[in-house]
Amino acid sequence: MILVLVAIDQELKGVTLPDGYKVVEIGVGKVNATGSTVQAILRYKPIKIINFGTAGSLNKELKNGLYRVSQVRQRDMDCRPFGIDLGVTPYDRVADIDMQCDGVTLGTGDSFVTSTPELVTDLVDMEGYAVAKAADRWNIPCEIYKFVSDFADDNAMTDWDDNVSNGAELFARMLDKRKLH
Repeated sequence: MILVLVAIDQELKGVTLPDGYKVVEIGVGKVNATGSTVQAILRYKPIKIINFGTAGSLNKELKNGLYRVSQVRQRDMDCRPFGIDLGVTPYDRVADIDMQCDGVTLGTGDSFVTSTPELVTDLVDMEGYAVAKAADRWNIPCEIYKFVSDFADDNAMTDWDDNVSNGAELFARMLDKRKLH
């Protein structure tokens, strides 16, 4: 079975995924995502994990659309007073997570982004790093797909609210095409 992890059910509202995929809602933020991802791994013993959800775009060339993530970073881990680079967790073997594919960069943090953060990536979200890290720890292949819902600016909350469900059909079609090939 392949797990499809979403923060909230509205991100996949109104779509049915192909057979072989199990959707699990993991909650908002890194702590919720980590705990729920580990619970789902233990319960379902997946062969692969896919994280799908919305993201803000810091790259104005990336507009509403579905994007595969090639690298995910922790945008809010800040131990610079100890001489450690922004985004790096002290004493951890994993910093940036390379998703082993072409795509866009994603910065995960526990805040809804409405202005450019210090650690700049193409997209920003609140769960991707946690999911990828849990998958890495359990040696489970992981993919991340994000639908750009907003531009992480002053209009982000309104734009996100208007677009939260708009990527569901694109994601479901992508999975249908993969199943055929």
